[in-house]
Amino acid sequence: MARPHIAFNLNDVVEMKKAHPCGTNQWKIIRMGADIRIKCLGCGHSVLMPRSEFQKKIKKVIESKTVEDSEQ
Repeated sequence: MARPHIAFNLNDVVEMKKAHPCGTNQWKIIRMGADIRIKCLGCGHSVLMPRSEFQKKIKKVIESKTVEDSEQ
């Protein structure tokens, strides 16, 4: 059974399936392309992973930053 696609954008705060060793599982998307770079909101560590791997590991979007939010 295929997982439904979760829509995400740059600067969104997402929850991952597994927690980071620092104890949090909340990450901010700081780069998007063929690879996704995410930054841990607990300790500031950043991780670069292929988009396909990110799609498998994301649980949900906690806070979405829309274009209108960033322009104000």
